Amino acid sequence: MIGSKMLDAINEQIHRELYSEYLYLAMAAWFRTEGLDGFGHFFEKQAQEEHAHAMKFYHHVFERGGRVVLKAIEAPPADFTGVEAVIEQSLEHERFVTRSIHDLVDLAAAEKDHASSSFLTWYVDEQVEEEAHMEEILTKIKMIKGNPQGLLMMDGKLSARS
Repeated sequence: MIGSKMLDAINEQIHRELYSEYLYLAMAAWFRTEGLDGFGHFFEKQAQEEHAHAMKFYHHVFERGGRVVLKAIEAPPADFTGVEAVIEQSLEHERFVTRSIHDLVDLAAAEKDHASSSFLTWYVDEQVEEEAHMEEILTKIKMIKGNPQGLLMMDGKLSARS
């Protein structure tokens, strides 16, 4: 049985993951509106991944005898100031999610919730990958700043994400 503190914290994390899905979908829509379909595709896939993360937490709660309580998801921004700004915002958001996962790990340790500790290891590793990927994209965007051909090449590369 999952403890009440961990249950509340995981329910909050489900909300964060679903907001992440919504945020990345808004970014995808902005990119597609701007004619950057490869970036749009990349962020649509990112949104799907965040949904899958939320569902893993969702099922973990039920496997542990808990109850999922869903909260309203606030609207993400619809307009962005440019490609670099979107990628920077994505990286900052991933860092926020990483901190929240680390807080869950700390809580699991404090609560001696070994099942949640084991479960959360995957998320710790996943966040390392998520941050590294966004950092890589941001580095490349900064390299090609002001070069439309470079931006189009990057757009093509991101369209290949499966």
